[in-house]
Amino acid sequence: MGSIAVHEFISLDGFFQDPSWTADYGFLPEMGEALGPITDAATAILLGRTTYEMFAPAWSNRTVEDDEGAPFFNDTPKYVVGSTAPNVDWPPLTRLGSYDPAKIAELKADIDGGIFTSGSGTLVRAMLRDELVDDLHLFVYPIVLGTGKRFWGESADPTRFALKGQQVFDNGVVHLHYGPA
Repeated sequence: MGSIAVHEFISLDGFFQDPSWTADYGFLPEMGEALGPITDAATAILLGRTTYEMFAPAWSNRTVEDDEGAPFFNDTPKYVVGSTAPNVDWPPLTRLGSYDPAKIAELKADIDGGIFTSGSGTLVRAMLRDELVDDLHLFVYPIVLGTGKRFWGESADPTRFALKGQQVFDNGVVHLHYGPA
């Protein structure tokens, strides 16, 4: 049985869209060490269609020499949720169609290992609502953006979490690891 681990880069005011603003803080080796166990445990990647279409051109041509995470993103089976088919093909790919909590639960049952999810706000909010997320990793950046797409949306469902761990990095980023309460 698999477990779903969500990873997000998020601002203090909850924005996560187009995380190019994170570049000003750098990506410290310690942050990679925090992400390593999440991706190392994953045998599948689950993304919403929009995030998949953003990740595909960013990762598909990278090699391990460019980024040590490239083999994970390029070689790991990817499952995409969306009512329309992605505009790009980045294998190995399985299209799951529109969001269906039963399909996600079936994927969890069929996967031996972790399922990594990043970005994909609409998908993640739905999975949180349906209690399908096992681990939520928020990398909170010390900035208020004031605009963009909010991770929690405008009408998030009340949801309780249990803190499983936290780390503070020298660049001011805080890693908060939550699980179901």
